[in-house]
Amino acid sequence: MASRADSIASNMSLANFGKATELKQRIWFTLGALIVFRFLSFVPLPGINPLALEVLAAQTSGGIIDMFNMFTGGSLERMSLIALGVMPYITASIVVQLASALHPTLAALKKEGTTGRQKLNQYTRYGTVFLCVIQGWFIASGLESFGASTGVQAVVDPGVAFRIGAVISLVGGTMLLLWLGEQITARGIGNGISLIIMAGIVAQFPSFASNLFEGGRTGSISAGIIIGFIVMVIVLILLISWVERAQRRLLIQYPKRASQNGMMQADRSHLPLKLNTAGVIPPIFASSLLLLPLTITQFAGNSVDTESGTGSIIVTLNQYLAHGQPIYMTLYAIGIIFFAFFYTAVVFNPEETAENLKKNGGFIPGIRPGKRTEEYLDYVLTRITVVGAIYLALVCVIPEYMIAQTGIPLFLGGTSLLIVVNVTVDTISQVQSHLLAHQYDGLIKKAKLKGRSRT
Repeated sequence: MASRADSIASNMSLANFGKATELKQRIWFTLGALIVFRFLSFVPLPGINPLALEVLAAQTSGGIIDMFNMFTGGSLERMSLIALGVMPYITASIVVQLASALHPTLAALKKEGTTGRQKLNQYTRYGTVFLCVIQGWFIASGLESFGASTGVQAVVDPGVAFRIGAVISLVGGTMLLLWLGEQITARGIGNGISLIIMAGIVAQFPSFASNLFEGGRTGSISAGIIIGFIVMVIVLILLISWVERAQRRLLIQYPKRASQNGMMQADRSHLPLKLNTAGVIPPIFASSLLLLPLTITQFAGNSVDTESGTGSIIVTLNQYLAHGQPIYMTLYAIGIIFFAFFYTAVVFNPEETAENLKKNGGFIPGIRPGKRTEEYLDYVLTRITVVGAIYLALVCVIPEYMIAQTGIPLFLGGTSLLIVVNVTVDTISQVQSHLLAHQYDGLIKKAKLKGRSRT
């Protein structure tokens, strides 16, 4: 009955889509902002030689640059103004959230509500600028020395002026992306930062598909690998869609209350706990933490002598942390599991939930209100998070390892599919919520008009 009612409500909501003017405006605004994002990815940094960048992309193909390039929608490959993407912001937000969980002053700010969140967001922006400056300086230094051995210069006029200009441009591009993401969240539909990351990944799909089938045509990739890869992608999409909607529903019961007909009736509801409460945050956080030092060492390796001690250390580090290597996969899996537990603890507070249930008179059958309820919620949430963290690690790590072993370009791995499917499902849910809200507003207006006509 519930599923039938949901389907009827969904059909009615879709039927009213043409009348939902505000929703259409939000969708058009979101599409327009994403188009601006794609245009920005083709605006190059001042003083860059495009021909040398093609050589850079060819030499680093299949390495860590491809992974970073996937999240930026090809911006790093073209060295555009938004080459750093939103990864510095995500890394800074990780640091601020970890600090707010450990430092008493920041923890107090977090509990102050809107004012505290604004201050934490301000600290996150400061950290974003700091990380952009560091990454931008190493990228500019690496670009200056790239191609020196072959006689091809990536930078037209190397020097301090170019480095400062590149750093300012990269910082401005990242901050512009953050502003664009905030505008999408406030005036559009869905989460702006997540949509920007998803748009960057989706933008790589056509080139990935053409490279895959071109490899099959030329014989460099066997037909069995292509078919197996397509089957793996379909299975992953179905698995992600199923697991992301899975939840553990805890029965919540309230004391008996007098109903309209004078009968005493007990109210019941459910507290839904998602199997993957953290969503796509753990893979994104783990990727950003790994990409930050790897991007610096990748470009710093171009500016030092590989025969020196520092150069050999950087080269060795990049080799051990390459995709498909055991150290990289281990660190990636550990990061995903850690952030799955960490972000779940940030999103869901068992102590606060138990206190709210106690204030409203609700309780879990067989569990005493208060401390016992808090312990039970923490126990259930921990068990669910274990399953969710293992699921995230397997979905993200195994496809990346298979891609690295088969030699297929890693534009489309488990991480990218997880992000795309999650963001798509979340955006569709928000669209349906807006449609239902518009439908209820129309019913309320009709009821008010009928009431006025009768009086």
